[in-house]
Amino acid sequence: MANLTDSAKSHHFKTHRRTITETDIVTFVNVVGLHEPFFIDMEYIRENMTGSHRSRFAPGPMVISLGMGLLATYVSEIIKQVLEGREVGPFGGMTGVQARLRGALFPGDTIHVEGEARLLPTTSRGYTLMELQHLVINQRGETIADFTETITFLPAAPAP
Repeated sequence: MANLTDSAKSHHFKTHRRTITETDIVTFVNVVGLHEPFFIDMEYIRENMTGSHRSRFAPGPMVISLGMGLLATYVSEIIKQVLEGREVGPFGGMTGVQARLRGALFPGDTIHVEGEARLLPTTSRGYTLMELQHLVINQRGETIADFTETITFLPAAPAP
């Protein structure tokens, strides 16, 4: 197992911005089947919700998906920078997500992601793990979601 100095490599990032539309929210809700009245019934929302939630808002899984999507165009370069000088095997996929939603996302909001990619110690089985922390921030500077995605790289092939 590697020592903690192996995990010292990290990279901070900030993505481009994206304005969310009502169509984005309706499409997401229908694609994933979140047919709860909070997302599909405007009369229910007006009659049963309070404050700013009396209008359409994005479900939490959408906020996380948007955060991952905003990072997608940058992620391969970020990974390359964090892994520079380190021999790893092929990408092994995402192994987990830990998320905390802190605010709501409404049509007309413009968001971007700021965060950090951190290399973790190599596992005892030779896997390389990396955490990608995402802070989804709206146009008012409010963090509406904070989540960390863990990805893995398989062990490097032994030299012939």
